Amino acid sequence: MGRVITSDEEYRPRPSRRGSRPRTKQRPDHPDAVRAVVVSVDRGRYRVIAGRDLASASAGATVVTCVRASHLRRRAIVPGDRVSMVGDTSGEDGTLARIVAVDPRTTVLRRSSDDTDPTERVVVANADTLVAVTATTDPDPSWGFLDRTIVAAFDAGIRPLLAVTKTDLAPAAEIRTRFADVDVEIVECGCDADGQPRTDALIPHLTDRQSVLLGHSGVGKSTLINRLVPGADRATGSVNETTGSGRHTSSSTWALPLPQGGWVVDTPGVRSFGLAHVDPDAVVAAYEELAPATADCPRGCTHAEGAAGCALDDWVATGGAGPAGGRRLRSLRRLLDNLV
Repeated sequence: MGRVITSDEEYRPRPSRRGSRPRTKQRPDHPDAVRAVVVSVDRGRYRVIAGRDLASASAGATVVTCVRASHLRRRAIVPGDRVSMVGDTSGEDGTLARIVAVDPRTTVLRRSSDDTDPTERVVVANADTLVAVTATTDPDPSWGFLDRTIVAAFDAGIRPLLAVTKTDLAPAAEIRTRFADVDVEIVECGCDADGQPRTDALIPHLTDRQSVLLGHSGVGKSTLINRLVPGADRATGSVNETTGSGRHTSSSTWALPLPQGGWVVDTPGVRSFGLAHVDPDAVVAAYEELAPATADCPRGCTHAEGAAGCALDDWVATGGAGPAGGRRLRSLRRLLDNLV
C-alpha cells in the first residue's frame, strides 16, 4: 500500500492524460499557406515545388521537403497531388515544411498488388496520359500487363498510350495488330545509330501534359526517361538471361520536367498490376471493340466462355471486333475471371 495522505497540503492532483487543451474539430484556415505540387514521396517525406499544379510549376523551382499534418495521416499523398504547405518553405538543408491540405484530384491512377487484394495503391494523381512502355523483344511483350494498364487508364479517365522500345531488334507488327481496334496510340521508340531510343515521335504526345510511365523492368523505361529528360540520371538495368525478366532499377516515383514543357512521372518497374478496385463493367467498357455486343447479352451476363446467351462469341465470329477480336476476347475473359 502507498503512503496515506493526511492533509490537503500533501494532495497533488494527477495530471489528466488528455491534457488541458480543449478539443475542437475546427482546423486553422492557414491563409498564408503556399500552394505546391508533390514531385516525389520517400518514407514519409514529401518533396514538393511551388505552383498550383505541375503545368504552372517552374522546372527550376526550389524543392521543399515536407511532412504531412496529423489530420492527414490516413490520407495517401502521391506525386501529382496539389497541396498547401506551411512552415519553413525555403528548401534549405535540414528544414521541413508541413502539408496541411490536399486538393481534390481530377484523375487517380490506382492499382492493387493482385486481383484479390482489396487494398488500393494510388500510383499518381492528376495525370492525363498513361504511357505503358513495352519492348518488342528481350523481354517479350507482357500482353496481360498491357491489357491491364489500358483498362486502369480508361477506368481512371486517363488517355492510354503504348511506347514500344527495341523496335530495332524486332518489329512492332504484333503489338499493332493486337491493339488495332482499341483506342490507344502506339508510338515506336527504336534505337538510333548511337544506341539511344528515338523520342521524336513520342515528345509531341507528352508536351504540355502530365504523363505517367509504367513498364516492367528491363523494357527500357528508365533509358527512355533519361533521353526525354537530360540529366534525370534514372538508374538503368538489364534483363536476367535465366528468367527473361528485368531487374528493378528505379526504386522511387519522381515527377520530372520535360524541356519542351510538361512533366513525366517515372515509376519503379512493376511485376504485377492488380485490378481488384475496378468494376467488371468498367473492364468491359475498356474493350471498345467488344463493348457494343454486350447490349445483346442477357441481364447479369458474366461474359465468361460458354455463358448462356452471351453475344460476344457471335460478335467476334462475324468480324465485329476486327482481326484481333479472338485474342482480345480471350484477354477480356482472363481479366474478368480474375475479378470474380
